Amino acid sequence: MNVELFIPCFMDQIYPKTAFNTIKVLEKAGCNVTYNAEQTCCGQPAFNAGFWDEAKAVGSKFLNDFSESSYIVSPSASCTGMVKNYYNDLFTNTAVHNKCRAVQNNIFELSDFLVNVLKKDYFGAELEGRAVYHDSCAGLRECNIKDEPRLLLSKVHGLDLVEMADTDVCCGFGGTFSVKFEGISSAMAQQKVNNALDMEADYIISTDASCLLHLQSYIEKQQLPIKTIHLADVLAGGWGNV
Repeated sequence: MNVELFIPCFMDQIYPKTAFNTIKVLEKAGCNVTYNAEQTCCGQPAFNAGFWDEAKAVGSKFLNDFSESSYIVSPSASCTGMVKNYYNDLFTNTAVHNKCRAVQNNIFELSDFLVNVLKKDYFGAELEGRAVYHDSCAGLRECNIKDEPRLLLSKVHGLDLVEMADTDVCCGFGGTFSVKFEGISSAMAQQKVNNALDMEADYIISTDASCLLHLQSYIEKQQLPIKTIHLADVLAGGWGNV
């Protein structure tokens, strides 16, 4: 199966290892992965900030960078949700209406693609310790992902996956929200991390690196005995050169 890889701009700059691990997982699942190095951003930051003309310009480039005939897979529920749901506001009844709909139908978040399209949930991954899974707002509410990451994590050798309180409550990042409302954002991160620590977890795992970036910053500032890790990094662990 041919798959086009969409790596969000912030992941390209901050978490390139997660991008490479996404490729390793997809290839182990039997996919032929291609990556267009000209890709940039989906337009979500501009869209959320109210700059829809700028978001449309960036979104138009996104539609040009990807094919309407191949699966598009991303290790980001947030960016996937932007394309699937909010491109309607930008491109409905425009010259690229039909291509936009085709791309929206073809783009998937990683866990959704692995479980629901490829029907694969075991990769021989290993991770020793206890973990909680954080349901990102985009993953749960925009991509309807809940059971898929948990199914994948339940097959990881050595991992004890437990549920924390308020797992579906926002971590406080929210893109520009964390900039405009720093105090509220930090308090929400504190609550999320404390809920994980109450479960004596070693890791907080999610499908959204943006949430993990926010939580990891709080963890490091407070010097807490827990760390964040992306689902793709977990699935690529314990085999190959990770």
